[in-house]
Amino acid sequence: MNSRRDFLQKLTASAIALPFFTEHASAETKNKNDKPYDGPVLKVAIMGLGSYGTRVADAMVACKAAKLTGAISGTPSKIKAWQEKYGIPEKNCYNYENFDQVKNNPDIDAIYVITPNGLHKDQVIRVAKAGKHAISEKPMAVNAAEAREMVEACKKANVKLLVGYRMHFEANTLEVIRMRTSGELGKIYFFQGLSGFRIGDPTQWRLNKKLAGGGAMMDIGIYSINGARYMIGEEPIWITAQETKTDPVKFKEGVDETIQFQMGFPSGAVASCLSTYSMNGLDKFYLNGEKGFAEMQPSTGYGPIKGRTNKGELNLPHVTHQTVQMEEMSAIILQGKKPVVPVDGEEGLRDMIIIDAIFEAAKTGKKVMLK
Repeated sequence: MNSRRDFLQKLTASAIALPFFTEHASAETKNKNDKPYDGPVLKVAIMGLGSYGTRVADAMVACKAAKLTGAISGTPSKIKAWQEKYGIPEKNCYNYENFDQVKNNPDIDAIYVITPNGLHKDQVIRVAKAGKHAISEKPMAVNAAEAREMVEACKKANVKLLVGYRMHFEANTLEVIRMRTSGELGKIYFFQGLSGFRIGDPTQWRLNKKLAGGGAMMDIGIYSINGARYMIGEEPIWITAQETKTDPVKFKEGVDETIQFQMGFPSGAVASCLSTYSMNGLDKFYLNGEKGFAEMQPSTGYGPIKGRTNKGELNLPHVTHQTVQMEEMSAIILQGKKPVVPVDGEEGLRDMIIIDAIFEAAKTGKKVMLK
């Protein structure tokens, strides 16, 4: 199936062969983690054993502070394969009907929900009611109203809700954020985000309004939304947007093909972004300030992330994103660590509020003001 995950993998493999990526990342992860670890370990079950769930599971093999201990799927053959591959015991495996029983399982601290967007709300709320911490893949829901329900349910259950924003832990991304916060780039004027690829199989869930909540914006455009916010370091106060649809058969009502959108920020900075399912090779961030700039391409692929600033190349070592993400999420959940860029439910909700506003602006042709 042609999906964002396929696209991100192929895009980042264009410069260097993928086998080298794997070997390189594994070696660096090994060097990074060769010190003995005696801290707390987050015991994680993954819900949704598809391509990205498998990617996360593979990455967790290198984790020291997080361990894959459970699996949840509606497909028995997948569960059996995961049991054999990752050594997951039968008592830690569930299906979508009975996973509420995880409440009585001390082998699982958190559940990472990696299912279609439209299922996240109900599944995360059930996780919370079972007394387990929830990690939701992004986008965390199909609209802001659902996201709010998820946040409130987790607060009520006194469990943490995190969102799978792997880029918030990526070294080169954090270096650009450091340059901006330290004042090295001066006053920020402009951000550009380009996120897109040509999607394949027209029957896949990402083109199903009920399951996806939209089209390209939910799947790939969210990277530019989130990137604008963490690169500029502010929350937008207005949105404008324009939608283009060239194939109404493939991209049915409520499933966006291409949207250009603009955001304005309190300091006067502006962002101009593109989200599309009809153009390949779009994975670029550009940040401009009075004293300097930062350009990243690829900016959100699986890595390595490449880029340059007015001071030179961005070349911090690549470590598998999902490995770093799960290590950091363990520290957040078990040790109260505060990340440079938040990955909590409120962070995910902010993106959903903006997506709602983009859809409204594209539909009405009007500027939408945000509180």
